Amino acid sequence: MKRDPVIILVVAMVITIALVFGYQMSRHAPDATANAAVGLQGKAAPDFALQSIDGKTVHLSDFRGKAVLLNFWATWCQPCKIEMPWFAELQKEYGPSGLQVVGVSLDDDATPDDLAKFAKDLGVNYPILIGKENVENAYGGVQFLPATLYIDREGKIVDKVFGLKGRGEIEDGVKKILGPNRVAQVQK
Repeated sequence: MKRDPVIILVVAMVITIALVFGYQMSRHAPDATANAAVGLQGKAAPDFALQSIDGKTVHLSDFRGKAVLLNFWATWCQPCKIEMPWFAELQKEYGPSGLQVVGVSLDDDATPDDLAKFAKDLGVNYPILIGKENVENAYGGVQFLPATLYIDREGKIVDKVFGLKGRGEIEDGVKKILGPNRVAQVQK
């Protein structure tokens, strides 16, 4: 079957125009990650009940009165593997001042044992929970991994960040949710 070169050329031009138009629109569209954070900031963090890798049911409300760094991650996510040891360090350093890091795995096919081994290999010293789609949706969706929410002691969302951030930026977020008086105690 012989194709008319004019039709092929027209189809190629239409596809090219659509790609250019889509690219231009995405450059001028409001930042989706910024909108996700703004929509949640200042609102109460939705409670959830998720299974931990050791079989216990954990609720966000179990940590009421603590500053919570809630991190959505997956074993296949390379930036997550960079952040998780930092979270373990921050848990050790700021845990006595009221920080609780909580990891939520979004792996579809990993068993609790797989997740436990992965977490152990990275030195994780905080709870790892097995995520569900309804929890992701309750937090505005997780478009990219890692996704980290900073929740203050009153249970309100202070910030939501997508992607790998530097350790210093993460620590600044932790200090923000702990409050100035608690951070001063750690630094003494």
